[in-house]
Amino acid sequence: MFTITLLNDMYHKINFFKLKKLIPIAFLFLVSSQIDAKGITNDYLVFSRVNETITGSVLNQDGEAIEGAKITIVETGVTTTSDVSGKFSISASIGQTLLISIDDQEVQKMKITSTRVSIRLKSKSSVSISEVTLVGYGTQKKSDLTGAVSQLKSENFKEGMNISVDNLMQGKVAGVRIVQSSGEPGAGVNVSIRGIGSIRSGSTPLFVVDGVPLSNEAVSATSPNIGLGNTQAKNPLNFLNTSDIESITVMKDASAAAIYGARGSNGVILVTTKKGKKGDPLFTYETYFGTSSVIKKLNLLTADEYRATGIDKSYDHKGNTDWQDELYRTATSQNHSISFSKSTDTGNYFASISHMDQEGIVLNSNFKRTTARLNAEESFFDNKRLKVKLNLTASDIKETGIPNGSNAGSDSQVIIHALMANPTRSVYDENGNYTNFNMNAHYNPLYLLSVYNDKTNTFRVLGNTEATLRILPGLNYKFNLGIDKTTSERNTTMYPNLTDRTPKGMYIQANLESLNTLLEHYLTYDFNVKKNNFSLLAGFSYQKFKFSGTYFGLKNIADKNAGVSPDINPGYSGEAFVPAAGYAQENELQSYFGRINYNFDKKYLLTVSLRADGSTRFGENNKYGYFPSIALGWTISNENFLKDSQIVKELKLRGSWGQTGNQEVPNKITQASYSLSQGSGYYLYDNLNLINGVTVNRTANPDLKWEVVEQTNFGVDFSLFKNRLYGSLEYYNKITKDPILNIPSGALSPTSTIWKNVDAQIVNKGFEFSFGSDIIKNENFTWTMDLNGATVNNVVKNLPVSEIYSGEVSGPGLSGVTANIYKNGYEAGSFYMLNYQGIDANGKYIYEDVDKDGTIGPKDRKIFEGAIPNFTYGINSFMKYKNFDFSFSFIGQAGGYLVNNTALDLNINNLASDRNVLKNFYDSGASFTNQPQLSSLYLEKSDFIRLNNVRVGYTFNIDELKWLKNLNIYVSAQNLWTITNYSGYDPLIDTNKQVGGNQSLGIDYTTYPSAKTILMGATVKF
Repeated sequence: MFTITLLNDMYHKINFFKLKKLIPIAFLFLVSSQIDAKGITNDYLVFSRVNETITGSVLNQDGEAIEGAKITIVETGVTTTSDVSGKFSISASIGQTLLISIDDQEVQKMKITSTRVSIRLKSKSSVSISEVTLVGYGTQKKSDLTGAVSQLKSENFKEGMNISVDNLMQGKVAGVRIVQSSGEPGAGVNVSIRGIGSIRSGSTPLFVVDGVPLSNEAVSATSPNIGLGNTQAKNPLNFLNTSDIESITVMKDASAAAIYGARGSNGVILVTTKKGKKGDPLFTYETYFGTSSVIKKLNLLTADEYRATGIDKSYDHKGNTDWQDELYRTATSQNHSISFSKSTDTGNYFASISHMDQEGIVLNSNFKRTTARLNAEESFFDNKRLKVKLNLTASDIKETGIPNGSNAGSDSQVIIHALMANPTRSVYDENGNYTNFNMNAHYNPLYLLSVYNDKTNTFRVLGNTEATLRILPGLNYKFNLGIDKTTSERNTTMYPNLTDRTPKGMYIQANLESLNTLLEHYLTYDFNVKKNNFSLLAGFSYQKFKFSGTYFGLKNIADKNAGVSPDINPGYSGEAFVPAAGYAQENELQSYFGRINYNFDKKYLLTVSLRADGSTRFGENNKYGYFPSIALGWTISNENFLKDSQIVKELKLRGSWGQTGNQEVPNKITQASYSLSQGSGYYLYDNLNLINGVTVNRTANPDLKWEVVEQTNFGVDFSLFKNRLYGSLEYYNKITKDPILNIPSGALSPTSTIWKNVDAQIVNKGFEFSFGSDIIKNENFTWTMDLNGATVNNVVKNLPVSEIYSGEVSGPGLSGVTANIYKNGYEAGSFYMLNYQGIDANGKYIYEDVDKDGTIGPKDRKIFEGAIPNFTYGINSFMKYKNFDFSFSFIGQAGGYLVNNTALDLNINNLASDRNVLKNFYDSGASFTNQPQLSSLYLEKSDFIRLNNVRVGYTFNIDELKWLKNLNIYVSAQNLWTITNYSGYDPLIDTNKQVGGNQSLGIDYTTYPSAKTILMGATVKF
């Protein structure tokens, strides 16, 4: 058409004679306009300009920038990729053809008509191609998902000081609750998804890092009890550098998690680390410097208030000390991370190294971590037939702890010593030495810190190699070999001291080694038959876990600073009181699994999966468990009546049912255990020499099997008004069956208890919602916000025993008292205690006399609501105006309770014994003679709303600096303020106070406080 028009114009402007000279040229142009050398139509070939720099941008249907789109010049094969703003530049000629691909799938073609182009993708499907979600053993388009799956990408993670991956999820995913066991750097974090589903087998989800399922066992050595309690092992996930994480996928329902079978009952969390991105090589430096302080101080009596209470005059020591100020400090932290990434036509590479140094807000506590990572992927043979991937990370962690064990009792934690310390005492005496309190079981907290040393060094390597071979188009074989290796050494020293806790000193070294090996083979086959789309998976997995440890101890060691410290040379002084000893355990899993994903015409979806797991942890009669699931989906938005809707962009209904398992029980519990002891001895001969007899320690149970969680889920996903409003709604019913308990045995049993599955049920059901909105989105200003929330209703049913107790309470005269009860018809871990009713005219506490016998005793205890919040929520917002960005997040909960065991230790009776007390107890008018009792006086609501994070950043305009791609600086604050009526340090806390292995819930006992942090950071990309 262009040629005919051109000739017509020429005919009217020049005479025939001149036209004759142009005929050969016109003929040549006519031919060349139809076919070029590569067979591509090119109406502009004669007049095209060669080697122009073509610049442009790639946008989706709604005008939003698409990062990582691949732009190829069809005629020359030259390629580039779009940046975070969707922009690109490429060398080409006017008239050539641009091919746009996303995730190696062709999306659109267009002619180049000028040096400046704007590419807007035309269809909904072209937009959703990049919306890929990680699932077990593969990926799925978000539009094809039928299970309850939530994915967070690196841009969703809050800026701030996050030691561990679980901190990144705080307030981001509905139904996922993150609770600290302690505010100490690197301390354990309790993660639960959709409530508490087990009494003693734990509620921690399965974490899978780059395709390697981790063990939930501790990988750092636990400190021994040297009179100050056992400090728990640290968070097993704190070895990952959070800057290396690309995405976190939370699989909540059985349809999503059943592919992991026996370990999926508490949900599955998939962690994927970064890989090289398309585009130019990228060098990134991230850093921050911050300060942290205690989130709040407890309201204790000051020195003047203490003197005014009418205490014994001998308790006035003429000083004026705020012991919280002395124990807590303004701690400093810094982090540095350097990474390099590159992608080629055949592979990609990512390498990083980082160092974190975080001081704890309690004196002498510290966390240091150095990590290194290498992720590489390369393709071989024709058309990338073989792909080989390597993920490798190594971390070295050095931690310094404090004497604050949760099972130390009321007299052996440094924090409770500081809180109880008389404010009229001084830290130092007139000679500059630490003041000696000269009290039994109560010491100067700073002196206690000075004679205590606890250091842990943990080295961990996690790596896997994965090979994918394309056998036929759509048919791939995958091989995955993974190794998770950890060595940990903990040196705990109590130097000779003036206390009644190991006064002659003690040293114990504990070592731990763990090895987790994984071997997997699986086939995937994707194919289409007209409108029928299939994705098949079948595989085999073998995983082996080995744990071993050694320990030894010395007593009567040399004074501090006298000679060589025992952690350097244990042989320098002291005598062995714990002879060298050790242990070793191993268990194995062998599994077969399969899955079918089917959709018809992208409207009707089906997912079916089955996993068979065999475990050495279970009895000979139940070695294998079988875990099926099925899910259906209907993408209503793809129906003809909604396909062209201007309101509904996406609308999908989902429903699923499935079963998963829980195998988190001790090894060997199905087998009998014996020992030799004099207590079972007998006299074989007349010489009266006692022969040791055999004692049965554990009764065998070959019928023991997995706890089974059966879950039903219904959900709807939607996106409205061109993605201005999007989200999902879920209803779930999650039932734990056949829970494993160590319960009283029947008649004629050689032991008093036996491990067995019981017919009880633990039911969790509720609703979840996630709403998001692109409130404003234009060239200069962007504002997005999302809100998520979840309800949970938990109840115990059909328990074959009347009740199970847990939650040991600490305090003077409270030995053996428990706060948690598991009982039919009540929430798991409900609270069980006296009902406090007020104070009489004499200042005495009044308790409800439940059995009406005129006295108050154990039979007067009542059951109160438990620790599990009925409602949890999160609010997250991001705004960007030109070069400025501002974000904030809130988290909150309602309907739960905490036992304030710290307040129980700071009861009014302390004023009668030279110790401090909470101010509100004195103001209540209570008598100093009231003895501490576990009652609802110490039961408090844990409701709160917290400004979890706030951040202000600025991105500099560096267009003129060719060597610098991006520079962003920011200021961030965490835990800035909390609105709550809870009187303790932090309502989002849970101290481990289990009894007999049964979970404790909702107890706060002198826990290392949380911190509020302000930091300044920068991200530089070259």
